Parts: sequence; structure tokens; C-alpha cells
Amino acid sequence: MQDFFSADTLAFIAAHQDDDVAKLALKFSSRKDIDIRAALQQIEGRQIAKSKLPLFANAENIVYPVKLSMEQCSSEKTALYKQSIAGDGASMIDLTSGLGIDFYFMSRNFKKAEYVERNADLCRIASHNFKSLGATNVSTTNTDGIEYIKASTSHYDLIFLDPARRDKNGKKTVEIKDCEPDVVDLKETLLSKCDRMMLKLSPMLDIKSAIRDLGCVEEVHVVAVDNECKELILVCKEKTELKRIVAANIKSDGTTDKLESTSMSPSGFSSYSAPLSYLYEPNVAILKANICDFLASDKVKKIAPFSHLFTSDELCEDFPGRKFEVEKIFSMNKKELKENLNGIKQANITCRNFPLQADDLRKKLGIKEGGDKYIIATTDENENHLLTICRKV
Repeated sequence: MQDFFSADTLAFIAAHQDDDVAKLALKFSSRKDIDIRAALQQIEGRQIAKSKLPLFANAENIVYPVKLSMEQCSSEKTALYKQSIAGDGASMIDLTSGLGIDFYFMSRNFKKAEYVERNADLCRIASHNFKSLGATNVSTTNTDGIEYIKASTSHYDLIFLDPARRDKNGKKTVEIKDCEPDVVDLKETLLSKCDRMMLKLSPMLDIKSAIRDLGCVEEVHVVAVDNECKELILVCKEKTELKRIVAANIKSDGTTDKLESTSMSPSGFSSYSAPLSYLYEPNVAILKANICDFLASDKVKKIAPFSHLFTSDELCEDFPGRKFEVEKIFSMNKKELKENLNGIKQANITCRNFPLQADDLRKKLGIKEGGDKYIIATTDENENHLLTICRKV
């Protein structure tokens, strides 16, 4: 770290690494013997890394970039997931490496790994960090990744890209063709340089549109952390067709709920049931992947074709999502509403295949958000609008 900071600044960072950054900024703003801005950046970066990037936070001599880069980089959990599906081989290249979190973890699968990043500051930091982590199989290049791969005569086992999700005016984008670089336009060039290509894309992206636009998607992975959808990963190859869709929810205990399908929708599904003793809502990865119907089994039945809720008489402990015990089931009839909602002033409301959004239903019912009660509104197989009062299991 001596290449980045003076001895006095390093001493300040070490002495205050766990202190409140805002208070430090006020107290030491006039110090002339240290680079206070750089020191605070390192202290704040490490504090973010403690939960987001524990391997980096626990390593010696790690340098952290500006806060925005720390917020935008992948978490260790999602990077490890990408490592698990990246395959292995002789070589890989990341054309949009950024801070290099995804790159570092995936590089451990390959004999040689090339980091390419056009931001000189990030490239310098990443290069230093890789040395600090003992990554001897990596090389770093500060240039535009697309121009670099076009000029390269090498062939890689894996090309990885995380296209920027903002246009030239800084506005957020979702569609692949609106990201930079435009992988749809470049796919033939990229696929000619590798055995497989992995793309990290917005969780807001429409999966069917992406498969159609690219025409070379072999696998789709929807990755969530603690039931919050974080990213879509598309694995692409030349002359291929979709083989599997995976919904992965990485939980706080380190385990991952995974549901895998071989198509966007199952065939011959027809088993439905009105709400029983228990109600289940699939995790967000499964909902985003649109493979809910694959959860139906002898244990749990679906409420209705488009409701994306499941039910059972006996508790299904291993259901991948939220689990509720049903206390009451009733319709939107005014009399039933008055009888069943009597005394309930606060509840968490969820609507699945229901004519009202959650906020609109909350206003209609005159109930505040929060508490330990849950009201789940849905439509059954016979088009009846139902409300269920539940408690979380």
C-alpha cells in the first residue's frame, strides 16, 4: 500500500479503521500531514467490504476504490456463484472487469486469467489487490475490452462481460442492446474468440426477450441474495439452444435454494387447490425465472394458473420461499371484510394475481403497513378473489 499512501496516512487508516467516517471527516478535516480524503475512502471501503467482501476485508494490504465503485461491484456471494458455473480450463478473459471481484473468484478456475479494464484507477487498484491476494495466474491490461478482444489472436475457454447499464447520458438502461457494449451486435465476434461467453445483466431484463435477441443462450441463471434479485447470468455458445434455467437464492446462512428447469414452462400441469392450512410464496429468483409451476408436487398444490402461490395441509419445511400458516380465508364481500378484519389495524399485504395492487388494497382496507400479521390477496382457480390472514412460519 506504500505505492498508494504515505506512511502517516497508512498509520491513520490503521488507527481508525473501525471508526465512524463522518465523525472522522469533521474531526480531522484540517490535518495537513495526511491525505484525509484517501484515508477516509480506505476506512469506508473496508467497512463496506466486511459484509460484502469478507475475503478482501480480512486480507492484508487491500486498497479500496471510491464508494460508488464499492456499491456497484459484485458481492462475494454472487461472485462465488458465478465461479461455480464458470467452468474451468486453460484461459479466461474479463472484458469489463471493474474492481475485479467477479474476475478474481472466476480466475481461480483457470490456469491463466486476463483482466481488462479501461478505467486506469480501477485497473491499478485491482492489479495491486490481486498481488496482495496471491493471484499469480492473472494479468491486467488498462484498455477498452472490446477493442482488445477484436485485436487478439487468442482463443479463450471463457469470455466474461458485465455491460454498463447506462447510456451515454447516464440514464439507466435494461435491454441488452441499450447497454454498453452492445453484446447483441458483437456476439458473433465474441463467440468466435471463445468456447463459451458469460454475461452479467440487469435483474430487470426480460428473459424471453434476451434469449430471442441473442439467439445463442444455453443457460439462464437468476441470482438473488436473501430474497432480493441481484442479477441475471446468461451463458452463451455458438449454435446452441436453451438447455436450462436456474433460479438461485443465496441465503444469509450461506446455503442456496436452487430450482432448475429445462424450459420456460412445464407441460401438462393441472393440479390446483383452494388455500389450505399453509400458504407459500416462491422466492424472487423463482418468480423472476417464471418457473414457479415446477414447484408443484404431491406435497404442495398451486392456487391457480396465474397466482404463483402454493398451498398444503401439512407444512412443507423445505419450500424455497416464504411460508405462512393460514388463520382465515374470506372474500371481498363487505360483510366478510368487516367480520374478519375486526381489530386488525396493521398488516403486511401481498397481492398475487389480484385486481388491486398492495398499496391500493391497503387503502381500501384502511390498514397500516407492518406488524406480524400478513394479508395475502389472490384469485383462485374459479376466479374468486380471496384474502387470507396468515402468520409467517
